[in-house]
Amino acid sequence: MNTNFDIIIVGGGAGGFFTAINCAEKNPKLKIAILERGKEVLTKVRISGGGRCNVTHACFVPNELVKFYPRGEKELRGPFHQFCSGDTIEWFEKHGVELKIEDDGRMFPVSNSSQTIIDCFTTATKKLGIQVLTGQSVQSIYKSETDGESFWKIETQNQQYYCEKLVLATGSNPKMWDMLQEFGHSIVSPVPSLFTFNIKDPRIKELPGVSAQVSVKVKDTKLTSTGPLLVTHWGMSGPAILKLSAWGARILFEKNYQFTIFVNWLNDVDSEEAESILKELKLEHSKKAVSKKSPFDFPNRLWESLVLASGISEETKWADLSKNQLQNLANQLTKAQFQVNGKSTFKEEFVTAGGIDLKEINFKTMESKMHPNLFFAGEITNIDAITGGFNFQNAWTSGFIVANSITQ
Repeated sequence: MNTNFDIIIVGGGAGGFFTAINCAEKNPKLKIAILERGKEVLTKVRISGGGRCNVTHACFVPNELVKFYPRGEKELRGPFHQFCSGDTIEWFEKHGVELKIEDDGRMFPVSNSSQTIIDCFTTATKKLGIQVLTGQSVQSIYKSETDGESFWKIETQNQQYYCEKLVLATGSNPKMWDMLQEFGHSIVSPVPSLFTFNIKDPRIKELPGVSAQVSVKVKDTKLTSTGPLLVTHWGMSGPAILKLSAWGARILFEKNYQFTIFVNWLNDVDSEEAESILKELKLEHSKKAVSKKSPFDFPNRLWESLVLASGISEETKWADLSKNQLQNLANQLTKAQFQVNGKSTFKEEFVTAGGIDLKEINFKTMESKMHPNLFFAGEITNIDAITGGFNFQNAWTSGFIVANSITQ
């Protein structure tokens, strides 16, 4: 078995395959191998987006797209001018995969199956003669020189490989980060991102499945977020919470996931405005029971729960509300306090904040500033995004730039 290659890519995930295919298409003469430690490749692609693969997001302006990245916003501006979501759509169409845009901007294959993306990649690697080697867990990496020529030596548990250019696309992999530290790279310590909040509270205990458009704030921080919130059996989830967890990944880690949030169920209406709306409702509906029907754009069950939490009984009519009860209700609507005790992983969206320090990477080429011919693609770097196809877009963009740099 020949173990000498022009390019070796460590990591058989989205970034690794995209890099390999683009390298081979730009220069078919290159000998390329992908080393994957597991038995299967593209496992994260398979389960992403509930098995449909959220390929990218319909945000086509680089300066807007970067705003979805809590870490990497500044660094990705240049790369997205080289290869953005529009280029992703075009690339997949050229490779026989049509994508569609959903109402929230997320983009999926028209087939609604991640298998379409996996087939696209595996067909391309076969056609281009890229060797995909599974069960190859990298144990060590060495940099060597012979006759003034430098090359990389990669040892797996059962083989040694050699290459001129090395691409690391291993995602959030602590073992690989340890190896890179031995090469002098700094690693920003990893913490979870994209998680849901564990909350036990009588106000939401009976409301799993209820959702509302809200704004949320973490007490004693500058962390705020708006969007749909979903009540779950264990607490709160939905885009508003997930965004907060991504932007607050480090702060919430430091708080050991014990903190207080304020939820405004009316999104951008403050308590004074809410109180005046409630006073108008008191006049309009004087003879009706307060708890019976939600006057706002959220479910009756939530309204009833907030009414009871304000010290108003089920039978109380609007006309009988005291000033104090009105104020309590306005506060429950616009600044309800909830105690968070811990987090839960959000479905299959296991995203980590942390990785190679961004100052040590040249973002024009995705090459290490410390070691020539060492390149990075995807989440191995300290870049991560909120949910919605943005983490994959980072994999496609970085993989494309690596391929450009290597083949030029």
